[in-house]
Amino acid sequence: MSGRGHGKEAHGGKPVGRRVPLPRGAQGPITVHINGMEQERGVDYTLHEGAIVFKEPILKEDLSELPLMRKLVLGLGLVGSYQRNETVDVEYYIDGKHQLASDLEVTPD
Repeated sequence: MSGRGHGKEAHGGKPVGRRVPLPRGAQGPITVHINGMEQERGVDYTLHEGAIVFKEPILKEDLSELPLMRKLVLGLGLVGSYQRNETVDVEYYIDGKHQLASDLEVTPD
C-alpha cells in the first residue's frame, strides 16, 4: 500500500467499507487520495462499475465505544482522539475541466 497519512500515534478506527462511488460524470485521468496521500491504481484500489474499490477497508473514527468521561474530555477539546479517520478525495475531469471531490462517502462492501 502507498500509505494513508497516519501518524505513529494514530490507532483504532472502525472499518466502514471499501467502495466509494465516483462523482457523476467523472472522466479520467482520475487521481485518488486518502488523507492527502495519493493512492496507486492496481495496488491500492481498482475502478469497478463507477466506483473506487479499495484493497483495504476505509477506517472512520468510532467514538461510540469510548467511556463517558473520555467523550466529555474530547467534546471540550481538551485532547484529541488520535483514532484513524480516513478521508477519500478524488481529482477528475468533466468536459475537460479539472474537478476535486473531497471527503467522499464510503459505502459498505
